[in-house]
Amino acid sequence: MNEGSLAYRSVGTGGRGQASGGDYPPGMGYVTIEAQQELLDNVAGAIDDIAIAIAALGSAYELLDEANADRLEEELFRPLQLAYGRAKRTHDGFAERVKLPIGDFAATPAPGAASHGVKAFLETASAAIDRADADLASLQDSLRPVEVGDPELRAGLADVRERIGGSRGRAREFVRTLGR
Repeated sequence: MNEGSLAYRSVGTGGRGQASGGDYPPGMGYVTIEAQQELLDNVAGAIDDIAIAIAALGSAYELLDEANADRLEEELFRPLQLAYGRAKRTHDGFAERVKLPIGDFAATPAPGAASHGVKAFLETASAAIDRADADLASLQDSLRPVEVGDPELRAGLADVRERIGGSRGRAREFVRTLGR
């Protein structure tokens, strides 16, 4: 299990949008670029939360016996890793298509000392998953992905939400059945 998850740092518009800079891609106005960057930043926030959840699960994994660690990896860690990868591809693909810089992601800090225990790490992961899902749901409800006219972005966001959708319930169930 790899705990080297990443956290996003907004890279901004790289000077685009400056009234006198003439740095706009052809046919794009300042408002469009700002909206696209804001959308990327929102997706990146969800990616950060997924990374926090993965790091917390990695810490819980280290505290479990082999059977429960394998179960945690199968039920929680793997689906979130897949969601994380899909979210990054969605983010970076959209950034490339609209000619904005792709994300700059840095290492996520460790979720805490082992003394916090498995349950606390799972609660941390669950809360991070909830934030990511809420951020993505809010983004989809805003219709901004539709307004930018990018079907790949919309499909990617829907896929990420589907992948993380049941994780909170699976985390609660994991805690409930731990040690049985």
